[in-house]
Amino acid sequence: MKLVFASNNKNKIAEIQSMLPESIQILSLEEIGCLEEIPETAETIEGNAILKADYVTQKYGYDCFADDTGLEVTALNGAPGVYSARYAGEQKNADDNMNKLLQALQNQENRSAQFKTVIALNLDGKQFLFTGIAKGKIIAEKKGTNGFGYDPVFQPENFAETFAELPLETKNTIGHRGKAVNQLIDFLNSTK
Repeated sequence: MKLVFASNNKNKIAEIQSMLPESIQILSLEEIGCLEEIPETAETIEGNAILKADYVTQKYGYDCFADDTGLEVTALNGAPGVYSARYAGEQKNADDNMNKLLQALQNQENRSAQFKTVIALNLDGKQFLFTGIAKGKIIAEKKGTNGFGYDPVFQPENFAETFAELPLETKNTIGHRGKAVNQLIDFLNSTK
């Protein structure tokens, strides 16, 4: 089985491929000739994952899966949410995003938040959604150098470290993306 992952992130693709049985081959957008930027114009994280998967299936004819992730902060009514990557502007700068978030939470006592990843899978004419959530809180200052995005300010539940301070293996086990990917992989393994 060949399945397109609507991504050109070679590390992400290799990581997922290594978790799948040999009978399932993952293709990147580049490998199917999709070089354009896929629009992410939905109002929700689920919506963006569906948009990306549908774009590839409709335009290129492949079974496909796509993911989208957002940080949802309770005191900010779920913001930045679907706008997490461009919270501080279209330049999508992680430091600017974190600085804006820390500023917005400066006088807030409730700093609870969650990361949410949704994977949309288009397979044999049907669509399936897988959701992974990591609950935690936003700390007052950046800590750690691993990871990306908001990892230096997000402290997952039951841990003293931020995502940026934890080893990648730990983050993948407890993290939102790892949870969603594991659901996808369990599903694909059950269909072979």
